[in-house]
Amino acid sequence: MSHLVRPSSRKILKIILFDGVCNFCNATVNFILKRDKEGLFRFTPQQSVKGKEILARLGREESDLNALIFIDEDELLEGMDAVIGISTYLKGYTCISRLLSALPRRVTHAAYAFVARNRYRWFGKREACRMPLPGEQHRFL
Repeated sequence: MSHLVRPSSRKILKIILFDGVCNFCNATVNFILKRDKEGLFRFTPQQSVKGKEILARLGREESDLNALIFIDEDELLEGMDAVIGISTYLKGYTCISRLLSALPRRVTHAAYAFVARNRYRWFGKREACRMPLPGEQHRFL
């Protein structure tokens, strides 16, 4: 996969693919947007044309939407691994990545899967994918 590079600073972008109709997933995107002061992350719903294109380039024609996907350079992380990877880049939240990494993998991944299975029931879902708010357009692919 070719790198996405921000022209002004030549930094490699980090891409987050999320379930665009999931209220919990959209709240997670809002949380990250608010705390990503350096503008490292770009977002796209997995259901969008761009999201499907990225997934296809990664050899994934279909997504079950149960896992947040984080692309960090050429590394693809899913689910709890994505949460850990993303939190390492958020100032003030690296302790979360260390804590989650220290816990048994089967426990953290089971907890992630439990939330993923129940997120629509607990938090609801939208009829359509989230649209960027004014001022956020440059953060979405």
